[in-house]
Amino acid sequence: MRVWPGRPYPLGATWDGVGVNFAIFSENATAIDLCLFNGPGLIEQRIPLRERTDQVWHCYLPDALPGQLYGIRAHGPYEPERGARFNANKLLFDPYAKAVGRELTWHDALFGYTIGQDDTTFDNRDSSAFAPLATVIDTAFTWGADRRPARPWHETFIYELHVKGFTKRMPGVPDHMRGTYAGISAEAALDHLKKLNVTAVELLPVHYRADDRHLMDKGLSNYWGYNTLGFFAPDPRFSTNPRDPSAAVREFKSMVRSLHSIGIEVILDVVYNHTAEGNQMGPTLSFRGLDNPSYYFLSPEHPRYYMDFTACGNSPNMRHPRVLQLVMDSLRYWVEGMHVDGFRFDLAPTLARELAEVDKLGSFFDIIHQDPVLSRVKLIAEPWDIGPGGYMVGNFPVGWTEWNGEYRDAVRGFWGGRDVPTRQLAHRLTGSGDLYERTGRRPYASINFVTCHDGFTLRDLVSYEQKHNLANGEDNRDGHNDNRNWNCGHEGPTDDPKVVARRARQRRNMFATLMLSQGVPMILAGDEFGHTQQGNNNTYCQDNELTWLDWDVADREFLTFARAVAQIWRNQPVLQRRTFFQGRPIRGEGVADVSWFRPNGHELTDAEWEEPHKSLGMRLAGDLIRETDECGEPIVGDTLLVLMNAGQKAVRFVLPVTNPEHVWELMFDTADDNISVATHAGGTKYELKDHTLAVFRTRPETAPNTEVAALHRAARRV
Repeated sequence: MRVWPGRPYPLGATWDGVGVNFAIFSENATAIDLCLFNGPGLIEQRIPLRERTDQVWHCYLPDALPGQLYGIRAHGPYEPERGARFNANKLLFDPYAKAVGRELTWHDALFGYTIGQDDTTFDNRDSSAFAPLATVIDTAFTWGADRRPARPWHETFIYELHVKGFTKRMPGVPDHMRGTYAGISAEAALDHLKKLNVTAVELLPVHYRADDRHLMDKGLSNYWGYNTLGFFAPDPRFSTNPRDPSAAVREFKSMVRSLHSIGIEVILDVVYNHTAEGNQMGPTLSFRGLDNPSYYFLSPEHPRYYMDFTACGNSPNMRHPRVLQLVMDSLRYWVEGMHVDGFRFDLAPTLARELAEVDKLGSFFDIIHQDPVLSRVKLIAEPWDIGPGGYMVGNFPVGWTEWNGEYRDAVRGFWGGRDVPTRQLAHRLTGSGDLYERTGRRPYASINFVTCHDGFTLRDLVSYEQKHNLANGEDNRDGHNDNRNWNCGHEGPTDDPKVVARRARQRRNMFATLMLSQGVPMILAGDEFGHTQQGNNNTYCQDNELTWLDWDVADREFLTFARAVAQIWRNQPVLQRRTFFQGRPIRGEGVADVSWFRPNGHELTDAEWEEPHKSLGMRLAGDLIRETDECGEPIVGDTLLVLMNAGQKAVRFVLPVTNPEHVWELMFDTADDNISVATHAGGTKYELKDHTLAVFRTRPETAPNTEVAALHRAARRV
């Protein structure tokens, strides 16, 4: 095969329509071999890379074509005590590979040291028969009229889903498409998302990952996918044809195009905080063998060991410009080449660690902010890791949103019967201004959620007080212990009608609270129809019926309720404010844009703000939004009244006085499925049952809104 010098950029394997350019970074390697695999027996052909420019080894093969399988061998010293772990016997996966030609098969030969001995020993077995192979692809795709929805943050409603689990058992999805990227493109899946008023799907990791060996030995797998090996390659396990390396790329793009066609954005959960190679006892699959001290954050005192801020064994060396380049190149590829609309960064503080401490002014943030591509997409941080100073809720820069764990804890605590200070609860329901306003951010900086993939489902949250994770094979030691949950009087499944009714009400309470709060709502796929994981709050390794959504046993009544409440969120401008409430009388109006009431109808005093209250009313003034639409017209909507009673007894609420000739119209009450359409005058009392939430809107007494009335009927499942 002819070998030409080639170019040092772009990194990875690039098909230009004639041949393929290969470029591999390694600062400390003494030599790099490009290894091509051909024929039925995958015969290896080694090509030494003679050209090196700016620490990038490169060549151009004019006779290579898409579909070519390849790997890398890196030569250099094996000196673990100094951080060097080169072992040319180990075939390495290209960090810039855009497709997976063959997945790995676990074997002792994949480790740079001798299994059973310490990591300073040297293993000379060839790993090529077991190592993952990259493949060259043609990235051309007919996008047609695809356009990004570019949904504003304040109009965003996120649906967190697992590609396989979402459609694996979904009726209406062809069998061969279930559990794949193509399955999400199916009409049944798209129709469900549309009816729920979802505006964005957040996909659990789809980057190529390796299943942990210890999980495979137990018959389990890394189902969630937080174990990345290839930051450019879509995971082939979600392809309808895993034997075709390019199928995953095509089908992922088709999925994005289909979602965009109905106005839904695609957000990727990305894991740049660690890799699948683990700590010093892990395998040599890619980065470790290419240039361990460049790619990884090693202990300054003992470079044999890794700095670990994630409990996953290693952390990337974000001080190295080539590691930063890898992350940025990956992100830009998924935006420009795959058309995704944003990212959720797993354990994001790890990416801001340059000298072990989290630095929100670090290089990672600087580069994101100045990048003309990445600064314009949706950026979500999981704002914590396990390192020192790793809890960073409220501390990310302007331009970032955050998973708001404070919101989750406050809402769970309130409805679960805990004492939550009223000031704290009020902040969470109104966009967490105490966390975000001081840094110039808006309410939509808060990604509000009650449940997510990591923890109980919504149904399990109200059905279990203890985790039940024995199926994970860790003696129930894994998973969170403090879940701020309440089982409503019985642990697990029950036929007790009172417990069943109370659980249904609690689910409605928390779902409604989420959709009635300022900020960006996010729900976990399956919560809208009562998916259960049987009390397992850490299903990261369960690729089975426990995590696959079972649509045949869906709670249709709750699904109807969820759709109706989501429609209310979409229709009511006061629930999608771009600015924080002032919380005080507005000049010229004499009334506040948000007000808080005790059941007796009196507004809270300063002293009462510091106390917990089981019963509380919140009025959102839809005529005092003080914002304009895209055409500069004032935004005006209904004024809403939200009554919440987390107590054990019913409460009679005095409804606030309305404008003259207006009344309060009940939109829904989570305690009663069959309540008739009713209006109530301001100053009258409304009985709110225990563990119940009710929502009202103001309207002229003589001009009922038939469209809204129809929505009310849907919300009550009549």
